[in-house]
Amino acid sequence: MQTRRIEPQPGQESVWDYPRPPAVEPSDEHVLIELGGAVVAETRSAIRVLETSHPPTYYLPRTAFADGALEPAPGSSWCEFKGRAAYLTVVGGDERAEAAAWTYPSPSPGFEALQGHVAVYPGRMGRVTVDGEQVTPQEGGFYGGWVTSRVVGPFKGAPGTSGW
Repeated sequence: MQTRRIEPQPGQESVWDYPRPPAVEPSDEHVLIELGGAVVAETRSAIRVLETSHPPTYYLPRTAFADGALEPAPGSSWCEFKGRAAYLTVVGGDERAEAAAWTYPSPSPGFEALQGHVAVYPGRMGRVTVDGEQVTPQEGGFYGGWVTSRVVGPFKGAPGTSGW
C-alpha cells in the first residue's frame, strides 16, 4: 500500500492537504444521486467535508431529496468532530438501500452547516455523479468518501490503512 502523497496535477487536490479536524466548504457542483433507476437527489448546493487522507464526503440539503426518498433507519454512530450521526434508508424506484445515508441532527460546534444535510454511501446507490463524472466509492465499508478525478490520494479505507 502506497502511503506517500500523490502529487496533484493542475485542477486536482491532494487529500493529504486537507486539514484535521475536517474543513466544511460549500460546493456548487452538480450532484446527482440515482437508485432503482430513479433520481433520488439532485443539487448544486452541496457541502463538501474535507479531512486528511479521505476523499471528500458530499452532504446534500435534505430538500434536494425526492419526496419519500429518505426514511429513518435504526442505529447511530459517533464522529469525534461532527458528533452523533443518525442513519437513513434511501428509497428509489423499486430499491431500498438500508442505512445507506446519514445526517447530523445536532452537529458539534464548527459543523453546524451540516444540520439539515444528508450524506450517502455512493457505493450503495445505483449511480452518483459530480458534474457528470461517475463517483467511485472510498474503499472499505465504513467511510463515505466520494472519489473523482478532482482528488488524489492515497486514500484511507483500503486494507492496511487503518493506522494512518
